[in-house]
Amino acid sequence: MTTLKNDRLLRALLREPVDVTPVWMMRQAGRYLPEYRATREKAGGFMDLCRNPELACEVTIQPLDRYPLDAAILFSDILTVPDAMGLGLYFTEGEGPRFERPVQDEAAIDALGLPDMEEDLGYVMDAVRTIRRELNGRVPLIGFSGSPWTLATYMVEGGSAKNFSKVKGMMFDRPELMHRLLSKVAGAVTAYLNAQIDAGAQAVMIFDTWGGTLTPQHYQAFSLDYMQQILQGIKREADGHRIPVVLFTKGGGLWLEQMADTGCDALGIDWTLSLSDARRRVGDRVALQGNLDPCTLYASPERIREEVGQVLASFGNGNGHVFNLGHGIHPQIDPEHAGVFVEAVHELSRPYHGNH
Repeated sequence: MTTLKNDRLLRALLREPVDVTPVWMMRQAGRYLPEYRATREKAGGFMDLCRNPELACEVTIQPLDRYPLDAAILFSDILTVPDAMGLGLYFTEGEGPRFERPVQDEAAIDALGLPDMEEDLGYVMDAVRTIRRELNGRVPLIGFSGSPWTLATYMVEGGSAKNFSKVKGMMFDRPELMHRLLSKVAGAVTAYLNAQIDAGAQAVMIFDTWGGTLTPQHYQAFSLDYMQQILQGIKREADGHRIPVVLFTKGGGLWLEQMADTGCDALGIDWTLSLSDARRRVGDRVALQGNLDPCTLYASPERIREEVGQVLASFGNGNGHVFNLGHGIHPQIDPEHAGVFVEAVHELSRPYHGNH
């Protein structure tokens, strides 16, 4: 295997010393980049881009050619798993993702099969292998999946939801049915992340986008318990290296302690919580990733640098911080501003790593 020229991300996720704070951006391969839009056009559509390993590789690497980022993240979509479970994913203009066959009753849940990772999702694994080859050790590659609860919301609602009436309706009315669905999805996600690790992902992240919509007891039972199940089932080592796992529940600031207890290596933190508070609460059990408000990037370069400085100061000295946005970068952001952000992290974080 190629040796990594830049392993800052992996070191920080494992709370080891680094020279500067590593940085990457959620959705760093995205519509804010003109080169991404051109490749997507060439592919024909969003899912065509996801299903073409060469083009998925091209867009994964585009942001690294533009900015000194410390990680690549696989270009894909969280809904590839439910799609491979037979739900028929399609995208409509302005509507976002939809499923032809939503899962709304017992029969539909029982009919769900475990996808074959190299057949039904082979295009994702091919993309991982292609990206690893093309990166040639520049930076580590992060693989990812949606959390079972988040995937289930799309599967039951049939697409994006405003008030989660169908999925929460099922959860309150037929909890045993909801658990049956989540258990199947958790099995698929575990196999999916393991296949990404086998194909070459060097760290993985579980995106629990909708966990924050739940009450505390339902979060534990219907979201966190299933993420913990996945953590127990995924490979934590490959090629003699630890594979760090990051859990990210958007709006999950209330439950950091429980999240840190799952056995993950790092927690993604959104912008609604200060890193100093998060660090005080979880101690040195896990690394923290975050947490600049993505809207900061609409501001002037001076303001962006100031806000980056504040986030760094909030985490303070020591190891275990990966700088990121608190959620994905917005499509309207000026690419120059993203560059200011990335460079500011490296430049302003140096004093926090004085002993390196």
